[in-house]
Amino acid sequence: MNRNGAIALAVAAVIGLVAVYLLNVVLSGLESRKDADARNARLTRIVVASRPIAFGAPVNGINAVLVKWPAQAVPAGAFTSLEQLGKARVALQSIVPGEPLLAARLSGSDGRATLSVNLPPEKLAVAIPINDVTGVAGFVRPGDVVDVLLTRQIPGDGAGSNDKMTDVVMQAVPILAIDQVADPGKTDPTVARTATLEVDQSGAQKLTLARELGSLSLALRNITARPAAMGGTVTARDLSSSAPRIDRPVAVAAAAPAAAPRKAPAAVPLPPRPKGPMMTIVRKGKSTDYEVSHAF
Repeated sequence: MNRNGAIALAVAAVIGLVAVYLLNVVLSGLESRKDADARNARLTRIVVASRPIAFGAPVNGINAVLVKWPAQAVPAGAFTSLEQLGKARVALQSIVPGEPLLAARLSGSDGRATLSVNLPPEKLAVAIPINDVTGVAGFVRPGDVVDVLLTRQIPGDGAGSNDKMTDVVMQAVPILAIDQVADPGKTDPTVARTATLEVDQSGAQKLTLARELGSLSLALRNITARPAAMGGTVTARDLSSSAPRIDRPVAVAAAAPAAAPRKAPAAVPLPPRPKGPMMTIVRKGKSTDYEVSHAF
């Protein structure tokens, strides 16, 4: 084989290799495009939060963005466009970045962050007065769980002004709001005047009546703890129950000695009955018997 033939063969081989490479590139691109089209067919676009959104904050194009989302995993109430979201909605709960914006967590078109929207069915919101002491020094915040205690005067004519009693009215009650703050994200201690609790119909009646009977206090509990059995009434006598009990002697009146049994009166001995002849003499209506010793 001469030199020209070798060069031609080499050029043909190079051209073949280039053609094979280009064909692989084209086929790979087509396969990748098909995969992308298949993935896109399984995706949709929904609105999510692009930054943290606080309770009551407006939701708009500044803190919301459209992203691709698996079509079969779209949550109920999601928005598929910013136009559908509108401009007058506000957040009813704190929302974190990347969280889908749902109709249940946003206000209506009137743009009001109403507390009633967060109430579950068959639940009511009842407010009770608190202060820095009864409100656990301001550490009770929205989202916490508390027990409600009632301290009142012991009923009865003999009870004095210091005779008090404390009962557990309700256990494990969720806090909806403290004063006008209903955002669970606000955890800083704050001295408040009212606490709004989530209760059922019976609980609302109990709290309303207890509010009129005496002073209500809140006891903060672990949100994951299950309530124990309802405790009994505590009075002033129970405040020293942890101290050793002192048994004081009880004054008992000395029993009077038992009276000796009365003796029956001694029988008066009767005179011996005469055995011989008898004579009866009556004097002033009283008869007397005489023994006649000798006969005349």
